[in-house]
Amino acid sequence: MEKLMMIINPAAGRGGYKQGLPEALKLLSDAGCTVSLLFTQHRAHATKLAAEHAAEFDKVLVLGGDGTLAEVIAGLMTLENRPPVGYIPIGTANDIARTLGLVKNDILGGARRFLSGKPMPFDVGRRDGGYFNYVAAFGAFTEVSYATPQDAKRSLGQAAYLIGAAKSLGSLKPRHVHVEYDGGELDGEFLYGGLSNSYSVGGTVALPRDIVDLGDGLHELILVRKLPSAASVLPLAAQVVVAHDFSNENIEILQTSHAKFTFDEPEAWSFDGEDGGAHLELTLETCPQAVQIIC
Repeated sequence: MEKLMMIINPAAGRGGYKQGLPEALKLLSDAGCTVSLLFTQHRAHATKLAAEHAAEFDKVLVLGGDGTLAEVIAGLMTLENRPPVGYIPIGTANDIARTLGLVKNDILGGARRFLSGKPMPFDVGRRDGGYFNYVAAFGAFTEVSYATPQDAKRSLGQAAYLIGAAKSLGSLKPRHVHVEYDGGELDGEFLYGGLSNSYSVGGTVALPRDIVDLGDGLHELILVRKLPSAASVLPLAAQVVVAHDFSNENIEILQTSHAKFTFDEPEAWSFDGEDGGAHLELTLETCPQAVQIIC
């Protein structure tokens, strides 16, 4: 029998974990899994559960949003021997789900895929004081995810993010940043910057699949320079979001295993869509193939 720890976030996806869960549990049991259910009770609880109990299991299965998965992986990073982790997405944006080709809100189907899936290597980002799964960013729109009320996320779904992004258009401002990365550095005025290891960011932006490899030991360094005028913002947004076209002189996409960002004043950051606090200086590094994700 295979010991499986299932970590469930009951608040994710409007509480949608209940639909299909009994059938999924039966399927897992019939396949030879001894399943232990653990429910998160507050923010960062999944990290604690994974750190304290995951070593006792053969595999971990997460039911929740990208934030829950990020917490679980942060907990796994404290272990020397990390069990493979599966993911059944029931959150709002689900960037990692899109990247892995997983279907949202299909618990029974997700359990089937978990049973038939294979572990694949996944790079994890290390930041000052913790880790991030798929994106660490500052600047334009990065505050949308963590500033959007949880009630709005539950009732409106992805529309909650779009509404928040529209409201933030008037507050876009460049900031002076010095960036050091593998073999180079950049200095200038930027609207947005950060590291990513995902095909999808913010639930709307799809990165070019020919440059993203989830287990190559590198993150994508993305920088958007100050635009000539406010009128340039919406055309650039349409180019990136609608056409998935990043061929613009104001956009830099580089690959690196580390990046150091230095600001003139403390800058607010978002890690995997959550408030990461303000930093005057921040160093980010890639932990190559740190975990195995079943998909």
